[in-house]
Amino acid sequence: MLDTISDILLQIGMPGAQNIYLVAGLALAAIAILAFLANFVTRLIIYRIVKTVIKGTQTTRDDILLRHRVFERLSQLAPALIIYWLAPQALAGFPQAAALIVTASFIYMVVTGVLFLDGLLNAGLEIYRTFPMSRQMPIRSFVQVAKLLIYLGGFISVLSLLLGESPLTFLAGLGALAAVFMFVFKDPILGFVAGIQLSSNQMVAIGDWITMSKYDLDGDVEDIALTTVKVRNFDKTITTVPTQALINESFRNWRGMQETGGRRIKRSVHVDLSTIRFLSDDDIARLSKVQQLKPYIEQKTRELATYNDKHGIDPASLINGRRMTNIGTFRAWLEFYLKNHPMISKDLTFLVRQLEPVATGLPIEIYVFTTTTIWAEYESIQADIFDHVLAAAREFDLRIYQQPSGADFQITGMAGAASPDI
Repeated sequence: MLDTISDILLQIGMPGAQNIYLVAGLALAAIAILAFLANFVTRLIIYRIVKTVIKGTQTTRDDILLRHRVFERLSQLAPALIIYWLAPQALAGFPQAAALIVTASFIYMVVTGVLFLDGLLNAGLEIYRTFPMSRQMPIRSFVQVAKLLIYLGGFISVLSLLLGESPLTFLAGLGALAAVFMFVFKDPILGFVAGIQLSSNQMVAIGDWITMSKYDLDGDVEDIALTTVKVRNFDKTITTVPTQALINESFRNWRGMQETGGRRIKRSVHVDLSTIRFLSDDDIARLSKVQQLKPYIEQKTRELATYNDKHGIDPASLINGRRMTNIGTFRAWLEFYLKNHPMISKDLTFLVRQLEPVATGLPIEIYVFTTTTIWAEYESIQADIFDHVLAAAREFDLRIYQQPSGADFQITGMAGAASPDI
C-alpha cells in the first residue's frame, strides 16, 4: 500500500527524496489516527459499556475491579499495540526511527501491563477478603510476592530492550548476585516463608485475638503482610511485629476459645483455715432452708447416718466417723449455684475443686466456662458470680482470707489497750 502511495506521488511530480519522507509522514499520521480510534473504541465505548454493566449488577464485588482501574488500564494497551504492529511497516525506510518507536511502544505496553496486573492483584485480594475463608487463609503475603516478581520481570524486560540484550542474560547475571539479593531481600524471603507456614498450619488469621508478652501485644490481627503482622491492641494502639516472629517465638491465639463459644473462668477464693469446722445440728437445720442445699443435705444426712450406724460409730467425739463440714457444704452449694447459672456452659469443663492449702488459706477454685466470649459480658458474669460467692461464704461461717491492713492492726491495738493487764 505504501508503494502504491509512493507511485502516485511520483506521477504527480513529487521528487523521490521528498517522496520517502512524505509517505512516512502520511503513514505515521494514519497510525496515529488508528491508535486514537482504538483508544476511543476501547476507552469510551467498551470501557463505558463494561462500567455500565458492572454498576447495574446487584453484587458489589465487581465494583472493586472498577475502583482499582483494572479495565481502564487494560484499555490503554490498544493504541500501543496498533503502534507496535504498524510502525515497522510505516517506517520501513527508517529502521532506526522504527526501532525507537517500537521500543518505546513496547516499554509503554510493559509498564501498562505491570500496572494492569498490579491492579488486578489488588482487586483480587480485596474481593477475596469479602469471603469468610479469607480470615482463615490470608493471602496478602502471596500477592506481595507475586507483585515483586511482576515488577522484577517488567524491570528486566525494559532493561533488556534499552540495552539490546536478552532477558536470559540478566537472569543469568542474577545467579551471580544471589548472595547480594539474599542479603537485601532477607526480610521479605523470611516473611514469605513464615507466611506460608502461618497459612498452611492455620496458626493465625485475620481477626484472631492473639497475645505476645515479648512485644506487649494483646489484640486482634488486622493484617498479615509479607514482612509484618499488624495487630490492633485493645487499648486502640497498633503493634507491628515481624511475620517470622510468629514462627520463631511463642504467642497465644484465642481463636479456639472464640470458636468454642465459651470463655474460661479460673479463679479461686481463699478460705481462712481457722473458720473450717464440722456442722452442728443447728447449722444443718439452718442450711436446710437454702433451697439449692436442701436435697443435698437430706441425701448427705441419710448417707452419713447409714454409714455411722453400720460401722458402730461413737457420736461422743466429732472426729469419729463421717460428718458434714461447713467447707464441704459450701463447695456443694457452689456447684449447685453454678449449674443453675444461665450464663455458665453445661457442655464444657465444669469443676469446683479444693486445692492444696497455702499460706493464704484453702483455695476453692472455680473452673467453668461462660456461654459468651464477649469481653464485657464475660467480665460482668465473672464479677456477678464472685460477688455472690464472697457474700455467701458468711452463711457457712467461713471467712475469706485477706492480708491484714493498717486498719486491722489499729483495731487490734485498740482492743489490746482496752483489755485489762494480766
